[in-house]
Amino acid sequence: MQAVALLFLSVFIRVYPWYKKQKVTFAFGHFVSFLRWGQPGCKLMRPKKKTILAVDDRHSSLKVLAAILGDEGYEVIQAPGPQKALEIFALRNDIDAVLSDLKMPGMDGLELFRRLNGLRKAPPFIIMTAYGTVKSAVAALKEGVAHYLIKPLDYDELAIVLEKAIGEWEMRQELKDLKEQVSGPQGFHGMIGTTEKMQAIFEMVRTVGPTDASVLIYGETGTGKELLARALHLESRRAGADMACINSAALSESLLEAELFGYARGAFTGAVSDHKGRLEIADKSTLFLDEIGHMTLRLQAKLLRFLQEKTFEPVGSAASRRVDVRVIAATNLDLSEQITAGRFLKDLLYRIEVIGIHLPPLRERREDLFPLVQHFIRNNNRQYERRLQGVTPQAMEALLNHPWPGNIRELKNAVARGVILSKTGDLDIADLPENIRGQHRAADDAAPAMKNRTLKDIEKEMIRLALARSQGNKSLAAQSLGISRKTLYEKIVRHGLSG
Repeated sequence: MQAVALLFLSVFIRVYPWYKKQKVTFAFGHFVSFLRWGQPGCKLMRPKKKTILAVDDRHSSLKVLAAILGDEGYEVIQAPGPQKALEIFALRNDIDAVLSDLKMPGMDGLELFRRLNGLRKAPPFIIMTAYGTVKSAVAALKEGVAHYLIKPLDYDELAIVLEKAIGEWEMRQELKDLKEQVSGPQGFHGMIGTTEKMQAIFEMVRTVGPTDASVLIYGETGTGKELLARALHLESRRAGADMACINSAALSESLLEAELFGYARGAFTGAVSDHKGRLEIADKSTLFLDEIGHMTLRLQAKLLRFLQEKTFEPVGSAASRRVDVRVIAATNLDLSEQITAGRFLKDLLYRIEVIGIHLPPLRERREDLFPLVQHFIRNNNRQYERRLQGVTPQAMEALLNHPWPGNIRELKNAVARGVILSKTGDLDIADLPENIRGQHRAADDAAPAMKNRTLKDIEKEMIRLALARSQGNKSLAAQSLGISRKTLYEKIVRHGLSG
């Protein structure tokens, strides 16, 4: 085995005489791996290869590039001309960089760069040429080309340029994703919403947030009530301090009282020292009371007194504490019904609901499904080190047909499951939970015509709805869809919509 390995190394060095010291070192790494291959318990763990699209009208140049970059750990897709490169780029979403010759028949490298960007934002694009001039290099870099290499190539320089360009591109994409989460046209402090209802809520938060008014958030379980409370806090003058949270439905009466108001040493068995409650912790900040409708009448009365007088007494103490706290509450119950049933204090509702905000369930804002799915795919790609590009038409149709009783929380979990289990480049219907797949099959049986809907149909409908909501204002429609005006115009033409 060792003799065969030594022969392999000898042949390798003879075939590639231009390899410098580090190339031989890399080959030696393969040689060591070859010696270890097949030994029990030995597994070579390699990171996922980056994919390079190499474009040149000369096959010999492509073969050399493929061999050298392959040894650097890249997967190389060979395109013998710009037209073939366009076809490959349109079909594959996993290309990390494009390496293209400048002078090619039919279309030069710069024109190819422009055409690729017309399809979607191109990854790092590196031009190679034997006819380089300072003027042409400057022109290429001004258009957005990542780098400009002169032939004959220095392969050490090429490796450095590729690694740097891909690293910078990935960093820019990460920053873009993070910005979109909090300040993109669809996002607001981590919330995603393109519908009129959600945009109106965001505007309400911008208006009410800077005040100290108490806010009551209504919404079903999983609609994002805590996220909305946090948005109100972040829009307030108290944003520099952490928001305190407590779930009224998760604790017994005695535990909730102790956690909310605190307790004095000796107040009960096990109280060996004074303990600050959430009200005191939230001094000069915001307290979020989730599921306030589940609080007992006795604790409601104690909370009402605090809201009226801004003072409270910890459990087991007669000393009053005064704090400056803004209270935001949330409930999934109809508090008017709770008042009629004698389970909620009318005066507390008047105090807590200076402003009321109703969060719609996901089934009432289905236009937000696609941007939400894309948002969760990006988040889970980062968390689980995956590289999913999007969602298939069949999976999107299943997601649209599902009633979402668990709302956004259920969607988030479904997408996370799909990203983890996916064996392809997109979230597919097979990756979704069985109950969602079952709903899709039932919908197919009930409406066979829906089987023919594609992602293109869904995109067309979303654009049509966005244009209708914005009353034909393309800037507003593009903002709500999270795309540029130029992209919107292209899609309007492509789908045959009236522009």
